Amino acid sequence: MTTFDTVRAGVAAELIERDAIARALAADYTLWSDDPTEVADRLGWIPVVAEGLAALPALRARCDALVANIDDVVVMGMGGSSLFPEVLAGTYESAPGRPRLSVLDTTDPAAIGRIAASCPPERTLYIASSKSGSTIETRSHLEWAWARADGAGRFAVITDPGSALGDLARQRGFAEVFENRPDIGGRYSALSLFGIVPGLVMGVDVAALLRGGLEALADSGSAVPPGENPALRIASAIAAGVRVGRDKVTLLLDPAVESLGGWIEQLLAESLGKGGTGAVPIVGEPLGPPEVYGPDRLFLAGKPQPELVAAGHPVIVVPSGASPHEVGHLVVTMELATAWVGAAIGVQPFDQPNVAAAKAATNAVLAEGGAAVAEESLADLLLLVQPGDHLALQVFGDPGGHDVTLLEAARVALRDRLRVAVSLGFGPRFLHSTGQLHKGGPSAIVCVQAVSVDEQEIPIPGQNFGFGHLKHAQAAGDLRTLRSIGVRAGRVPWLELVEVAR
Repeated sequence: MTTFDTVRAGVAAELIERDAIARALAADYTLWSDDPTEVADRLGWIPVVAEGLAALPALRARCDALVANIDDVVVMGMGGSSLFPEVLAGTYESAPGRPRLSVLDTTDPAAIGRIAASCPPERTLYIASSKSGSTIETRSHLEWAWARADGAGRFAVITDPGSALGDLARQRGFAEVFENRPDIGGRYSALSLFGIVPGLVMGVDVAALLRGGLEALADSGSAVPPGENPALRIASAIAAGVRVGRDKVTLLLDPAVESLGGWIEQLLAESLGKGGTGAVPIVGEPLGPPEVYGPDRLFLAGKPQPELVAAGHPVIVVPSGASPHEVGHLVVTMELATAWVGAAIGVQPFDQPNVAAAKAATNAVLAEGGAAVAEESLADLLLLVQPGDHLALQVFGDPGGHDVTLLEAARVALRDRLRVAVSLGFGPRFLHSTGQLHKGGPSAIVCVQAVSVDEQEIPIPGQNFGFGHLKHAQAAGDLRTLRSIGVRAGRVPWLELVEVAR
């Protein structure tokens, strides 16, 4: 038995001894903290699955009425409000007669312009999705869409009760205001209204999705023998990896559900990356030969990987089918597993203490009228990378642009050259996902930022700046925040990063 296997067995025994399975499912906040703040009011993701199934007929009728004479639905949200709709849009075709689903979670003008060109306002439903209702990106997207539609479009919101976004929607006479349970954090909201309303409007079998989630709660319940509990198996592996230095959790999902990786990435990164520890999710990375991976890797794979196992890398097989039932099952399994990892490594998995700093820095940059950021050589920045580091490529550009393929190739080239885990995140979306990990997680990280040049600017109604200016302010604010806490970070020329793999 390897050291990893021994530690993993020990973690599972600890969680069982602490009655972690029953306590989590009973919403016992003391499993994670003596202080109920942002724990006791963040456990609604457990009962919401059954509640959603019971409320589905009425909810489906509301969504059916919304999409009459609609060809496109644009979900405008960030982080937990956008990532699961992105999974649905990337995994499933809309049902016959149902509108196409797009997700707008960027401030890049080229990406916003592409949405504008493909979604005529008079045939588009815009859904502003935000738990707090105050997210700057989503409120800016909403004002842009409202001005563009000029009364011709249809609007709805998904938010928490009492939010300013809900108030605005009622004032403007939006077609629908969907109010979610307030005791669910964004990254645990996939099977709440934030996920199932977009699924219903595009015609996904949401009932199967929820039944899969409900089944997962039973399959990982306290009545199941520990050796047969899928969430416990995953949790003990990830926690053991953190303890023995295999904290780079690399997802090798079935290509049919590849977009689920972005949702899992946020779940792991934002839940566990704090207090100087955490699991570092690596998603969307093409599988390489075993020798390109260091001893800091742990793999969650959709099928066995005998070559990786033979090379000494732990591989946990995680079923990852693409049917709605299978996706719903994996969502809840990963939510439970992540919560239990937090209990095992001493991390409160429901808050995000470092996220506010980047938002505040963005506001400061905007108040200053912008900030000039000096670029440095990529080669010089890469000299800072040491074995066992996480190299985070932080790209503020069009996530659907023509440079994406080159950026993905650059990521693989840097992995193979440096033999370290390399992630690729698009800003500002990663600020609501892995940004917490970058600032609060393990200090073995080097951040490389690159910002594209905008060929056009798109104004934000009600503001004296446009989306491009906001994008640059977010990049400057994030870099300022990273440097202020001692993270090795710098900005490099866009073309220099893009051309790494040429």
